[in-house]
Amino acid sequence: MNGSGRCSIGFSVKRGTQGGFVTAGHCGTVGTSTSGYNQQAQGTFQGSTFPGRDYAWVATNSNWTPRPTVNGYGRGDVTVAGSTQAPVGASVCRSGSTTGWHCGVVEQHNTSVTYPQGTVSGVTRTTVCAEPGDSGGSFISGDQAQGMTSGGSGNCSSGGTTFFYPVNPALQAYGLTLVTNGGGGPTDPPTDPPEQGTWAVGTQYAVGDQVTYNGATYRCVQAHTAQPGWNPEDAPSLWSRV
Repeated sequence: MNGSGRCSIGFSVKRGTQGGFVTAGHCGTVGTSTSGYNQQAQGTFQGSTFPGRDYAWVATNSNWTPRPTVNGYGRGDVTVAGSTQAPVGASVCRSGSTTGWHCGVVEQHNTSVTYPQGTVSGVTRTTVCAEPGDSGGSFISGDQAQGMTSGGSGNCSSGGTTFFYPVNPALQAYGLTLVTNGGGGPTDPPTDPPEQGTWAVGTQYAVGDQVTYNGATYRCVQAHTAQPGWNPEDAPSLWSRV
């Protein structure tokens, strides 16, 4: 950023025909220029909020093409299909330019963290490690974008706690559209799939499956194996009432 310091790219986005990406707000202010991994001119911060929130978006020049992928650092590119929030206890992985690919679990949604610059509210706490330079990088669960690395404690040698800012509020704040593979994310379920019967613990559900629960019909918006407490009434990140 402006020739000094380093952060990581979150997710590819578009605003109309303009391509770019979301990252952390503390990585730069409006007007800050960015260069890519190859040190070539890349883009400019168009919007940035920090503290209070911790998100930003960068519009890129024509040499950079937004793609629906996250760098898996030796595991191949990970495809982004949507941005359905993963429930507490779900596995989540982080991609960052300092430490690469690391995974853990979601511990708490909608919490806060206080940095020297101030408090950031609305973050998600995870058991994933991170180090300086990983800021702004992708948190992803399966093929669903979760958010951008904000900060935390510890490192990837001893372990630690890392917070990310959810991607959906950032998209809404700046009028952005997440670039996906078009393979059918949470906003594109199959049309009128057959009902699967009554919801039951231990059943594997795919996106688009329909179940009944307490007399109501619900459609699955994130593939999962049903666990106690994940019933359609109590797990809106997994089920949408029809």
